[in-house]
Amino acid sequence: MANEPKVNLEKLFELDPYLKSHEQEIRRRNTEFRGWIKRLNDLEGGLNEFTQGYKYFGLHIAQDNSVVAREWAPGAKEVYLTGDFNNWQWLATPYEKLAFGKWELKIPPNPDGSCAIKHLSEIKVIIRKQDGALVDRLSPWAKYVVPPPKELGVNFQQRVWHPPAHEKYMFRHRKPSRPRALRIYECHVGIATEEYGVGTYRNFADNIIPRIAKLGYNTIQLMAIMEHAYYASFGYQVTSFFAASSRYGTPDELKYMVDKAHEHGIFVLLDVVHSHASKNTQDGLNQFDGTNACYFHDGSRGEHPTWGSRLFNYSEYEVLRFLLSNLRWWRDEYNFDGYRFDGVTSMLYHSRGGEGFSGDYNEYFGLNVDTEALIYLAIANYFLHEMDPNVITIAEDVSGMPTLCRPTEEGGIGFDYRLAMAIPDKWIQLLKTKSDEEWNIGNIVHTLTNRRWKESTVAYAESHDQALVGDKTIAFWLMDKEMYTHMSVVSDPSLIIDRGIALHKMIRLITHSLGGEAYLNFIGNEFGHPEWLDFPRVGNNDSYHYARRQWHLVDDQLLKYRFLNEFDRAMQHAEEKYHWLDCLPAYVSWKHEDDKVIAFERNNLLFLFNFHSTKSFTDYRIGVELAGKYRVLLSSDDAEFGGFNRIDKNVEHHTFPEGWAGRRNHIQLYLPCRTACILAPQ
Repeated sequence: MANEPKVNLEKLFELDPYLKSHEQEIRRRNTEFRGWIKRLNDLEGGLNEFTQGYKYFGLHIAQDNSVVAREWAPGAKEVYLTGDFNNWQWLATPYEKLAFGKWELKIPPNPDGSCAIKHLSEIKVIIRKQDGALVDRLSPWAKYVVPPPKELGVNFQQRVWHPPAHEKYMFRHRKPSRPRALRIYECHVGIATEEYGVGTYRNFADNIIPRIAKLGYNTIQLMAIMEHAYYASFGYQVTSFFAASSRYGTPDELKYMVDKAHEHGIFVLLDVVHSHASKNTQDGLNQFDGTNACYFHDGSRGEHPTWGSRLFNYSEYEVLRFLLSNLRWWRDEYNFDGYRFDGVTSMLYHSRGGEGFSGDYNEYFGLNVDTEALIYLAIANYFLHEMDPNVITIAEDVSGMPTLCRPTEEGGIGFDYRLAMAIPDKWIQLLKTKSDEEWNIGNIVHTLTNRRWKESTVAYAESHDQALVGDKTIAFWLMDKEMYTHMSVVSDPSLIIDRGIALHKMIRLITHSLGGEAYLNFIGNEFGHPEWLDFPRVGNNDSYHYARRQWHLVDDQLLKYRFLNEFDRAMQHAEEKYHWLDCLPAYVSWKHEDDKVIAFERNNLLFLFNFHSTKSFTDYRIGVELAGKYRVLLSSDDAEFGGFNRIDKNVEHHTFPEGWAGRRNHIQLYLPCRTACILAPQ
């Protein structure tokens, strides 16, 4: 990985000629990016060396049982290591000061050859500040931290993770190949249990991964793995970047879980938070060396006003080493296959993305752009793809930054996908403010198709954001309290439930097939999980009631949740067979406001949606490009999906040679109200 990055910016301007007017800024960014790569090649022997900081910093036990510990603490006056190994004498074991703000400590083996610091020993780093005061810290490179016993307060404790060789988990299964098209199951280990408590890595591996595989998802996106002292932060206030959260189990149990996913052929993405860090000092990165800077910007630039967190200094050499090594650590140590980068919009703009974006290109190439963060993301993507061509990176960006998902050699930032964040917002807005009779069909189609050409997008109807307390899932917006009384197959029929089940399926299918080049679902929402998600906190008396998934609802054959689950499964398996995600965007031939009908073709499949609440149409004319015979391969109205069996899947539909709606041929079909179907040429 010591090669110079290639440059071919003309390809970018061919794809989007409007970028040509910003060529100077795009070239400047690319020059900065390549300058960093050259600097790291010249000074560090390349990115391969630079990104292995976790082998140098932190605490390491050698084969001869000697200990070496290193930290970067440029603002510290003195640094010490303490713990149960030295009876908590704070000043008994000092580090030696090295160049560039680095500190090093070496501890020889005990006289009997054993290690002075044992597996699971508790340790702390002691920093003497410039004013002489002593503060205790956890190492930024800590690999295992655990919550304290209740009587000791709330600050997490660092434990040395160095199990005997015969106890270490060894991976048994090969990493799966990169999926043709991503069908992502976004999940959280802690809430993946029905119990009133925190779910475990083992529970997830043994009980949830088989469910995900059966549904037909080929990728899981794991939230809240990087350690966070505050459970209710959903994993977004990270305190220890190299530690797998201990509330779900040990590091080896996480390895078992990733291995189990690989056994089922499932790609595993880590939700990585490099956009900000927790403000905690005693068990976080904040003020590690006793100053307000170190890993972060000092002053207002280092504070996120909305999130109440600290912002990294991406221009600092050792911060880049820390963050890039962090990405590499999760791959090298835990076998993660890719990354979903959280909060990219906040990183990209000095305003932290709090404003609305109009799409004017001047917003993306002006002084509001935080170029240092943008270049960090480009370096991270370049390095990850050079190290592993199968890696996948996804950006959470709401701004629509051009070039975000183009390769770095074209002057892009290098992500593989971006999240289509406008789509779930549109569905929630419609469900909150309008009856479906008032839905604007053209506006729905625009929202689902409004994405940058050749920059791949992950479409989703709802993610964890829409499930959080204060909002509602799509199922709950549709059916609300009726879900408590009318979801049984033996209860009285309910028009609210019938409508909710029908629209839930249609919203998912049109999002899946029209909205992007990949699809994402949040754990439990595939079967219409009721209620919101709320973690135990002071405001709810530390209740786990809403911080779990009620799997019995979908497993109970007498409840209608299974209909939604079966439709979701059929949808994922149909995509696996017919490949509508990894191809060009759909051609929308029909969007009729009065009829509430949408028709489009993608990869030679014909997708039909009748959103009308009461009108069913016989012999409805739809334009198609390919002549021949078509048959329905998936209908949302099948009885097994809670529908009314109004569409006969055995009927062959023949095209007529007269063109319609800009297509060369047409087909005539029965379109029942509130149904969707997919037809395939025979």
